[in-house]
Amino acid sequence: MLPTTRPTVSRFAAIKALLLAAAFLSFLLSVGLFFLAEEREQGIFVGLWVPSILALGALMLVGEDKR
Repeated sequence: MLPTTRPTVSRFAAIKALLLAAAFLSFLLSVGLFFLAEEREQGIFVGLWVPSILALGALMLVGEDKR
């Protein structure tokens, strides 16, 4: 029987994917609140999460190339 090899996803790739998904979902929620639900202030507040999530990702992934 041949050994099965699983494709390994690096920790950094998983973090990148998770943070990009969170930022994208935050963006969609913001647009939905702002335009569809007409909750403009809440839409703006949630929209501010996008750069915050991406900045967190940048801080977490600093030094990835050095490893």
